[in-house]
Amino acid sequence: MVQEREHVTGQPEEPFLSVEGLTYQVDGQTILSGVSFEVWAGERVAVFGPSGVGKSTLIRLLNRLDEPTSGTIRISGQDYRDISPRLLRRRLGMVMQSPNLFPGTVADNLRFGPHAHGETLSDDMIRTLLSGVDLAGLEDREVSKLSGGEAQRVNLARTLANQPEALLLDEPTSALDQAAKRDVEETILSVINTQNVTCILVTHDRAQVTRLAERVLLLEDGRLVADGSIAEVLDAE
Repeated sequence: MVQEREHVTGQPEEPFLSVEGLTYQVDGQTILSGVSFEVWAGERVAVFGPSGVGKSTLIRLLNRLDEPTSGTIRISGQDYRDISPRLLRRRLGMVMQSPNLFPGTVADNLRFGPHAHGETLSDDMIRTLLSGVDLAGLEDREVSKLSGGEAQRVNLARTLANQPEALLLDEPTSALDQAAKRDVEETILSVINTQNVTCILVTHDRAQVTRLAERVLLLEDGRLVADGSIAEVLDAE
């Protein structure tokens, strides 16, 4: 199990994300039941398990795309219901399976999020974001002319344009071929390492867990059944 972290002063460090007793039910069916865990700033955590165990539901709850039936989620100690959904989704930037880019150029897509918050993304900032996801020089490219892997990296850059504290990655490479998948994985790793951003990855791909994560939350039938290092969780299956 993940051990409590401490500052050098010996005082406990508050987790970035705290989930307590999270339960989600729809039409009498329980999708998640009593899920509890903590994530510390800068961690790379994979939510792992086969299809249908509640992985994507969990990450949607974190982003308030759905509301839990019961349980509590705290961001840096604050109940996430006290944070406006717009601000919450900026702090917890979500990258879904399909990019769903807006018509227009790559730059148009990157500017959209900051503009919604009353901010302007400069040309220099756009170039920096695209360089960070290995798409330098594509700011004027129409999104309709991007490959699948390029579109997903633009999707990642669009999320990063909002300067999130954490990335929520919901099966971000599941729609890609193997070559594009590895390109996007390398980009994600580069972003995490250079920006020290907290990352929560939903995946059913065991090999992807070992490449991108350092800790695993194993879900089975809507319950969290293991929480630990890759060796502790995956080798014990």
